[in-house]
Order: sequence, then structure tokens, then C-alpha cells
Amino acid sequence: MPVSFAVVNQKGGVGKTTTTVNLAAYLATFGKKILLIDIDPQSNASVGFGVDRQKIERCLYNVLIEGLPAEEAIVKTSIANLDVLPSTPKLAGAEVELVSIEPRETRLKQALYNLKEPYDYIIIDCPPSLSLLTVNALGAVQEVIIPIQCEYYALEGISQLTHTLELVRESLNPELKIRGIVLTMYDHRTILSAQVAEETRKYFGPKVFQTVIPRNVRLAEAPSFGQPIIFYDPGSKGAAAYENLCREVLGDGHAQ
Repeated sequence: MPVSFAVVNQKGGVGKTTTTVNLAAYLATFGKKILLIDIDPQSNASVGFGVDRQKIERCLYNVLIEGLPAEEAIVKTSIANLDVLPSTPKLAGAEVELVSIEPRETRLKQALYNLKEPYDYIIIDCPPSLSLLTVNALGAVQEVIIPIQCEYYALEGISQLTHTLELVRESLNPELKIRGIVLTMYDHRTILSAQVAEETRKYFGPKVFQTVIPRNVRLAEAPSFGQPIIFYDPGSKGAAAYENLCREVLGDGHAQ
């Protein structure tokens, strides 16, 4: 069975998709067979690997709503070992349509259970909300990674997210764990970033990854070129940070 985790935070703009895309890319370059699932209707993770959403004929919407086998919607990327199950704006409609489908919370889990491709890791990029799509992701994975940006209000809403994780454990997925908390958008020039990092480590303790992702222009530019940072600018500080984060994830020292 592949290791599966969702990158989740209901707050937008925290570096969630950036973390998903770059973590997947580094794991692939380390020789792991990766499936990235884009369950966000904005489909930014799909675009981050150069997938043209205008040319996608079948996507995660068809899998969740129509019961299409996941293999028939998976797209090969230009990166060896890395496949994407893309989303398109059609997925926004799935939120409403899933309500009338039973069991609506486990559609993704069922689709992944039938996967025949032997992946090492399945990584899911979630939308910035605690929606039915996010619940599907949480019900289908073993672990979650939570990005927290080093800015004011960073910890706001985390209690709501942890409450949702508890509810998912109780009703859908008792084995769900927090793989780790990753601090993102860290600016070493500001006292605020240091304070947020300190408070997060105080609150979550050993669940927080040692690697901190810096605020980095090259990380922000890479998606517009359809490339992860390892290919866009492998010498940047952002690239070094995500490589280190990948090594921490592979070290398997944070699942709690």
C-alpha cells in the first residue's frame, strides 16, 4: 500500500499548493513513484506541473461523480515517476452533487482502493476550506501535513482544523495522523516570523518539522512556468528548503 497524505489548511494563501507540488517533485526525483491528486477546483497543483487544464478531457470530477476509474483520468507529467490526477473548475460543482450521492464522504477512498498502479506515495492538494471535498481527502489518507504561514493570524482557525480531524477520525478514518506542521513564508528579517514560529512550536511541539520554508521570489515565480522549484531554480533558498522537507518526510519521524 502506498503512503498517503493530504496537505490541508482551510486558510488560503498559506503555501499549501506550493508545498504539495514541490514535495511531490522532490519525492519523485528521489526515486519514489508519486501520484499527486488535485482536489481543489482552482486546479493550481495541476497547472504547477504544466498540465493544460483547457485540454483535460477527464478529471477528478469524473472519478468522484461519475465513477470513472481513477486510472482513466490520471495524466503523466514530464517528470519521471510523477503522475497527476488533475482537477478542473468542473470540480466546484461536485460539492453540490456529492450531497445526493451515498456514501458521499468516501468516494475518493473507494476510487483509490481500486488503483492498480503501484505508487509509493499519494499526495492530495486540498482546497482552502473544510468542505466535502476536503473531507473526502481526509477520509482517503493516512496522514496530513499542515502548512502554517509565519504571519499574523497564522494560528487562527487551526483549532477548527484539528477539531475537523478529530471528527474524521471518529466517523471515517480512525487511523488518520498528523504527519507534521510545516512553517511557510518565513521572513528572517521580521520579528513577527520568529514569534509565529516560536508560538507554533510551543503549541504543536514535535509535530512541527524542523525545516522552515522561506518567503522566496523564485518559489512564487515557478508555477507560472509550470515547473516545481527543483527544475525552475534548483539553487534557490526555496529549493533547498523543500529538499530538506522532503528528507524529513522520508525520515518518517513526525507521524503522531
